[in-house]
Amino acid sequence: MTAASVAALGLVAGQSTAANAAVACDVTYTANSWTSSPGQGGFTANITLKNTGDPISSWTLAFDYPTTGQKYTPSGWGANWSQSGTRVTGTNMPYNGSLATGASVSVGFNGTWTGTNPSPQTFSVNGTTCGDTTPTTPSVILSASSVAVNEGGTATFTARLSAAPSSNVTVATARTSGDTDLTVSSGASLTFTPSNWSTAQTVTLAAAQDSDTTAGTAAFSVGGSGVTGATLTATEVDDDATVEQAIVVTPTSVTVPEGSTGTFTARLAAQPSSSVTVTTTAGSGDSDLTVRSGGSLTFSTSNWNTPQTVTLAAAQDSDSANGTRTFTVASTGLTSRTVTATEADDDGGPTPTHVENPYSGATGYVNPSWSARAAAEPGGDAVADTSTAVWMDRIAAIEGPGDALSLREHMDEAVRQDAANGSAPLTIQVVIYNLPNRDCSALASNGELRISENGFNRYKTEYIDPIADILGDSAYANLRIVTIIEPDSLPNLVTNLDRFADCREANGTGGYRDGVRYALDQLHAIPNVYTYVDAAHHAWLGWDSNFQPSVNLFYETVAGTADGVDSVDGFIVNTANYSATVEPHFTINTTVNGTSVRQSKWVDWNYYVDEQSFAVALRNALVAKGFRSGLGMLIDTSRNGWGGSARPGGPSTSTNVDQFVDQSRVDRRIHAGNWCNQSGAGMGARPTAAPASGIDAYVWVKPPGESDGSSEEIDNDEGKRFDRMCDPTYEGNDLNGNNMSGALANAPISGQWFSAQFRQLLQNAYPPIN
Repeated sequence: MTAASVAALGLVAGQSTAANAAVACDVTYTANSWTSSPGQGGFTANITLKNTGDPISSWTLAFDYPTTGQKYTPSGWGANWSQSGTRVTGTNMPYNGSLATGASVSVGFNGTWTGTNPSPQTFSVNGTTCGDTTPTTPSVILSASSVAVNEGGTATFTARLSAAPSSNVTVATARTSGDTDLTVSSGASLTFTPSNWSTAQTVTLAAAQDSDTTAGTAAFSVGGSGVTGATLTATEVDDDATVEQAIVVTPTSVTVPEGSTGTFTARLAAQPSSSVTVTTTAGSGDSDLTVRSGGSLTFSTSNWNTPQTVTLAAAQDSDSANGTRTFTVASTGLTSRTVTATEADDDGGPTPTHVENPYSGATGYVNPSWSARAAAEPGGDAVADTSTAVWMDRIAAIEGPGDALSLREHMDEAVRQDAANGSAPLTIQVVIYNLPNRDCSALASNGELRISENGFNRYKTEYIDPIADILGDSAYANLRIVTIIEPDSLPNLVTNLDRFADCREANGTGGYRDGVRYALDQLHAIPNVYTYVDAAHHAWLGWDSNFQPSVNLFYETVAGTADGVDSVDGFIVNTANYSATVEPHFTINTTVNGTSVRQSKWVDWNYYVDEQSFAVALRNALVAKGFRSGLGMLIDTSRNGWGGSARPGGPSTSTNVDQFVDQSRVDRRIHAGNWCNQSGAGMGARPTAAPASGIDAYVWVKPPGESDGSSEEIDNDEGKRFDRMCDPTYEGNDLNGNNMSGALANAPISGQWFSAQFRQLLQNAYPPIN
């Protein structure tokens, strides 16, 4: 056990909180260390930051480890942690940035050590070292120390500061030696202020076109008065030497669902001297497989490296063969490439192919139990045949408690519906929802299993294993089975470790990571099962302090499965929530009288205003992190339509940003953090396959009319407790800005039928339901 405590009193000029605020801090660092083998081990760092100076509204805590063998894993709580070299930095979460005089915040993380594990000796807050009244001289931090620039083109790098300056500083980029063809195209002079010092700004370098064949280099200095500068080396990528040109095709094998389409991309390996036409033609094999679009692609000197899409189609037929056909991708003077396409037959072959999008060309399973309840409501016949998910929210749900259908009975009914729907395949959605310490930050949907009571082993043997045994039955091999993996689980490990003991416990052995990995390992092994991991929603993870840590956590969790990132087909957002799919009257880039909508109370500096923009950005970030390029996203649109008389018909004319957003937004909740049985909500877009690029489907995962939680305490044997966010009289907490809950009255426990909610959702549906 080691501890270090540092106190300081000083003046921090121009920090990102109030101007001229006097900052004083006390930092206590305690490391619980253990040895795993001689000379190495792990530790848990517990840090308490106490503000003994003026109130602050945000903080950045930084320190250096004494050795290079001390590493943040990453796995932390209470802050957005990162490490570069020996320097560890933690920035506040949205809920703990404000510290009054005398207030403390407890944060920490897990780490590993090699050699020894001494405690850091100095800490800084908002760029000023604790115990030192002299402001730290910021250093220039570059995104790269070297950059390659194509001749006749440009390349970029970014610069930021390591700490807040005491006043505005100018950082200039200039060539100091080397090839004069390499110049600064833009960003030669950057201004960093006490508030934007940590925001990376872009510098663009250019390489002039010349006739030599030399790959010249040049050195550039990046610095200025009041900062410690940095240097960068630029190398010209010459285009006058002999370059082997080639066609690059990704992937070279494509699965095309019968009656639907599949894609691959093509690009050039190097910049051509003039435009090049690349054609795709069908060769030998199944004539049902054809080129739908992109049969002729043009690559110019500017777009040569941008992948362009070729779409293949598989005609609907009556045979049960998974036919194949080769396609040749060629251009004059270049070596041709071959793509092999395989038809994923839907007519009863013994082993259906695992397709790219399980919703494409398929009909959806209609839960007869939900359908009957919906049809019994006034006007409910209009939606009673809509596909909704089946929720396995406890062990008993597998066998079907009371008069509820068991999982096997649902699967048998799905086979019957598949036999009756003609040649189209059928997709059935099953929600996997029973992790130990489930919904660790809420009460309404707490589960039956506890980590401290052998919950992980019970989750494996009594829950996941029986589900996998049923879904893997050969009788269901022709169904496309979509599994929604554990709503509201992993996101809690990003945002709620500091607030809830149940979440901190779920962050360890036998917790959420282990549970999700086990579920993926068992379910992904079944060829016709598709796995989509829950990724919360934009009003939970859309802030920059949550977004990238979530991407990192999703990757770390899934990469730890037997098949790594290949064990997931995609992610789902907005499960059982109310966020609008698309806000039609403004975007995150909208400004009102010169003020960004991000500054409004509703958006609250989030980077997203709706689910689709969040889903697309999250998908792109996940692919960039290492997930496969075919990763798909789902959006639960079951209750996010927000129609009815309260729906704005167009953007507001107000010049006040808060009024503009409040009068323009179709999401009519009191606060975007409200989640329980929301008053005024409506059914959203009906289930639709491939509604937008990167989106596999809009789905109804939360069956409309099933309660989110009870309005008051109701005894039950399902482990579900009373959450005040479901109480219409509740005046809120800091998570929802101390606003009213917006919940409907007289609600039953979560999952039970709530007639008043269904009728409201039907009345306020958008698009309207007649």
